[in-house]
Amino acid sequence: MAAPFNMPDEFIQGFFQSGQTLLQAYTGAFGKIGEAPSTYSSIPALALAQAQAHYWQQQMALYAGMMANATGRKSEPTVQPERGDRRFNAEAWSANSWYSLLKQTYLLNSRLLNDMVEASGVSEKEKHKLRFYARQFIDSMSPANFAATNPEAIQTAVETQGESMRTGFANLLEDLKRGRISITDESAFEVGRNVAVSKGSVVFENELFQLIQYAPLTDKVAERPLVIVPPCINKFYILDLQPENSFVRFAAEQGQTVFLVSWRNPDAELGHITWDDYVEKGAIKALEVGRAISRADKVNAVGWCVGGTILSSALAVLRARGDEPVASLTLLTTMLDFSDPGDLGVFIDEQGVSQREQTIGRGGIYSGGELGFVFQTLRANDLIWPYVVNNYLKGGAPQAFDLLYWNADGTNLPGPMYAWYLRNMYLENNLCKAGRLSICDTPVDLGKIDMPSYIFGTQEDHIVPWKGAYRSTQLVGVQTQFVLGASGHIAGVINPASKNKRSYWTDGELGDDPQAWLQSATSHPGSWWTHWSNWLQVHSGKQIAAPKKPGNAEFKPIEPAPGRYVAKHPPAEIGA
Repeated sequence: MAAPFNMPDEFIQGFFQSGQTLLQAYTGAFGKIGEAPSTYSSIPALALAQAQAHYWQQQMALYAGMMANATGRKSEPTVQPERGDRRFNAEAWSANSWYSLLKQTYLLNSRLLNDMVEASGVSEKEKHKLRFYARQFIDSMSPANFAATNPEAIQTAVETQGESMRTGFANLLEDLKRGRISITDESAFEVGRNVAVSKGSVVFENELFQLIQYAPLTDKVAERPLVIVPPCINKFYILDLQPENSFVRFAAEQGQTVFLVSWRNPDAELGHITWDDYVEKGAIKALEVGRAISRADKVNAVGWCVGGTILSSALAVLRARGDEPVASLTLLTTMLDFSDPGDLGVFIDEQGVSQREQTIGRGGIYSGGELGFVFQTLRANDLIWPYVVNNYLKGGAPQAFDLLYWNADGTNLPGPMYAWYLRNMYLENNLCKAGRLSICDTPVDLGKIDMPSYIFGTQEDHIVPWKGAYRSTQLVGVQTQFVLGASGHIAGVINPASKNKRSYWTDGELGDDPQAWLQSATSHPGSWWTHWSNWLQVHSGKQIAAPKKPGNAEFKPIEPAPGRYVAKHPPAEIGA
C-alpha cells in the first residue's frame, strides 16, 4: 500500500537508517558489559554518560517539583518549551499537574535524544542526517499530536458531545483520498479570480511554458523589460497572489514591463524533458521573446530558487556562445554552490540518486505531492502537526490563506530533469566548477556571467540556507550586491513594500565569509523591494512610452493572463 500523504521512499528509508545509526553509535560507544568501547571511541561514551546523568538529574527535579505542587507549594517548571514553540500554549499544559508533567517529560526526553545525537561519534554529514530524523521523530511524538493526551482536543470533544471527533475522522479520510494534509481552505481561492489577478496576456507558449506580458501601470516604462523565471517546482503566482502582496504588480507600478514564465505542470507526455530543455526551451527562449517584443538591446532578468539555477545555467550557456542579452541579474533565494544544501541534503545520496536515474531518469514523472511532503518536513511543526491537531483531533477547518493555497498547488517534475538535477547539483555540486558541466552541448562557467547582480537570501530559509545563497556572490557578477532579508524562503521574498514589515541587511563587506559580511552589514527596517527597485533603475535604460498593447506582429496575444498552464486541471490540448 502506498504511504499516506505521498511520503517519499527516501524519507521512510532515511528515518529507519538514522535510527539504526544512532543505536549503533550508542551501543558502540558503551560496548557490551565487560568489553572495551568500540571504534566509536571513549569520548562519545563519556558524552553520552554525561547526557544521561543530566537527564536523570532533571527528571528527579521534575518529580520533586510535582510533589511540591501537590502539597501546595509552588515550584517553577524544570523545563520550558523553546521560544516560538506554540504547541503547549493552552493553559491546561501549565495549570493542570498531569498535563504539565506530560509536557515536561516529553521535553526532557526530547533533549536527551538530541544530546545523544550530538554525542554520537559519527561524521558531520551523518550527524546532520541524525539531527533531521531525530527532529522528525521528536516532533511526531509530541503529546499535543494525540487525542488522548491533548487537553484542547478532549475539551472540544466534550463540548461538542463527540461531534469534533466525527468531523476530524471525516477530515482525515478526505485528506487520505487527496493524498495530502489540508493546510488551507482551498475553496476560498481560484486562480484568475482572487489570486493571480494582475492583468496581462500570454504572448508565447511551447510545450514547456507560457510567457505572460503584464499590462503597464504607468504612462512611462523602462526601456529594458523585466523577465522573471520562477521555480518550476510550484506555480508562478506566488509572485502575483493578490494586489496588496503581488511582486508583479509592484514591479509594474515602478515602471517595469514585466514578462513572467508560467511553467507547465508536466504529465506523462513530458516525461522525457531534460534540464537542457528547461534551459534552452525555457529560460533562453523567454529572454529572447521578451527582448524581441520590447525591442530593447537587453533585458533585466530575475530568477527565484531553482528558477534562478535554471536562469544562471542559461546565462552561462549564452555567454559561452558570445551572446549578451541580459543587462542585470537578480537571484532570489537561489543556490548555485550546493556544498551546503541544508536539510534537503539528508535526502540525497549515491544510492538514492542512482535509483532515480534507473527509474524515472529514463523517462517518467516525479510526483509534486512527494516533493511537497519533503518541503513540509523541513518545518513540520509549522506545516504538518498544527494541521493534524486542528483538522483531525479538533475537527476544525483550516483558515483561508493565499500563500498556503499556492503552497498546496504543487507541480510534478520530469524524471530525466529531476535525476540530472539531483546528481549534478546536490550530489556532486558540479555547476559551480568551471567547465565541469556541459549544458545544451556547451561547457559552462558561471564566472563568465559578468553583468551586475543582485543576490538575495533570507535569514531563516529552510530550503536555500542564506549562507548558500551568499556563495553566489563569489561565482557571478562584476558589481555584486548581496541583500539578506528577514524571515524564510517564501515570506522573506514576498514582503510587500506597502506593509513595511520585517527588515533586511545590505552593504556588508563581500568576501569568502558570509558571517563576516553580516557582521559588517547595515540593518534597515521594512521591505527589501524598494531597495531592489532603486538598484534596478540604474540598469533599466531610459524612459519610454508604455506599450499600448501586448506582444508584437510575431508574438501575438494568445489568451488573457494567468493562462491555461497554471490551471489546476489544464485542458488536454495544451501546447498543441
